[in-house]
Amino acid sequence: MTSKIRSSEITPEAEYWSRRRFLKTAGIAAGAWLLSACAPALGQPTVSTLSGTPTPPASTPAAGKDELGDAETPYDSVTSYTNYYEFTTSKEAVADLAKNFKTSPWSVQVGGLVNNPKTYDLDDLRKQFPPEERIYRMRCVEAWSMVIPWLGFPLAKLLKEADPTSDAKFVRFEALLDPAQMPGQKSPYFTWPYVEGLRLDEARHDLTLMATGLYGKDLPPQNGAPLRLVVPWKYGFKSIKAVVKIDLVAKMPASLWMNASPDEYGFYANVNPTVPHPRWSQATERRIGEINRRKTLLFNGYGDQVASLYEGMDLRTDF
Repeated sequence: MTSKIRSSEITPEAEYWSRRRFLKTAGIAAGAWLLSACAPALGQPTVSTLSGTPTPPASTPAAGKDELGDAETPYDSVTSYTNYYEFTTSKEAVADLAKNFKTSPWSVQVGGLVNNPKTYDLDDLRKQFPPEERIYRMRCVEAWSMVIPWLGFPLAKLLKEADPTSDAKFVRFEALLDPAQMPGQKSPYFTWPYVEGLRLDEARHDLTLMATGLYGKDLPPQNGAPLRLVVPWKYGFKSIKAVVKIDLVAKMPASLWMNASPDEYGFYANVNPTVPHPRWSQATERRIGEINRRKTLLFNGYGDQVASLYEGMDLRTDF
């Protein structure tokens, strides 16, 4: 048996498309998969409980696999089925509503409890932090999932340059507020703009990515262009899109979903099959493109890399 390849292992961008050209020539590239939604089924361990066995891929890989051997979700599926409440609550309608979203020019303000606050132009960020490829599983809290080849840079590199002070304990992320472009922001149900947060050690973890692209292309507007957070061991709503502000703070920030429904959405949002959402089980998930359900893995299968971050915590209460 061959050893696992960690998701944090990097494929340089220049090699990305040549790898796919080789796979296509070799006949490995697959056709389009069936696109299907996942209807949640109705339904607490400590950190040390790492259980669950992944189901083998049901289809031939489109262009590659993650380190568990799961095939990448086709580009068309990734870009046509997505949650983005700033535009709409309909996953299938996001792409059309976001198609004219203006992503340039774009700047990101990094500040708060740091020694080197700075406002970055997106192009400068890309030059300073060259993109790396990371093939990550993405698990939605609604119990559907994908495997996505992202392009981006580790958030830790940006935080190192910002140089957090000793008082900084958390990272607060803020998305663009622009109801004229984002009609969903006119909804009174949510407290806009979209806000998310991570503990500083989570933000500094090598798996935590600031994504600027997927499948070797720039991020499409419906997937969070031009800059989004990707935290693969947490439910997808933690991966805030269209980021314009990153602040280092002393106290845990309240996220949009914590404000909207605190009984259902906590700060950590770690993928945990034994802690159900109040309205459905998290024990299984539906991989987009597959018919059968599969077992959900604790920390989305990234326990070897991230479980130590939560040592001593009870994930039943710190959900």
